[in-house]
Amino acid sequence: MYSHMMVGSNDLDKAKTFYDATFQAIGGKPGVMDPKGRLVYLHNGAVFLVTKPIDGEPATQGNGMTIGFAMKSTDEADAWHKAGAAAGGKEIEDPPGWREGGGQKLYLAYLRDPDGNKLCALCR
Repeated sequence: MYSHMMVGSNDLDKAKTFYDATFQAIGGKPGVMDPKGRLVYLHNGAVFLVTKPIDGEPATQGNGMTIGFAMKSTDEADAWHKAGAAAGGKEIEDPPGWREGGGQKLYLAYLRDPDGNKLCALCR
């Protein structure tokens, strides 16, 4: 359904430190800057980008928006969460752990990136 995800940032250096740490914690590679000045991450067949807004206005997080990253295991979700918190992310919601509801059992770990975007590591 999705071709890619992109978030805005007001400080690409801080964003790169944060996202490099979280993606490397789950086996990804550091982001690369494309010719348009966007950070590009390729991992498990998905594309994630970080950019300064093209309209010149400050980047703001989407209220009610969450970007979820699929994890292979609870250990991978925990590594992602720990790396992100150590690299400038903010721990939010309940601590990483299992949640049950609607007939589902999910392992979730939440962070906000340095620009306030809400992120979730999810393991089924």
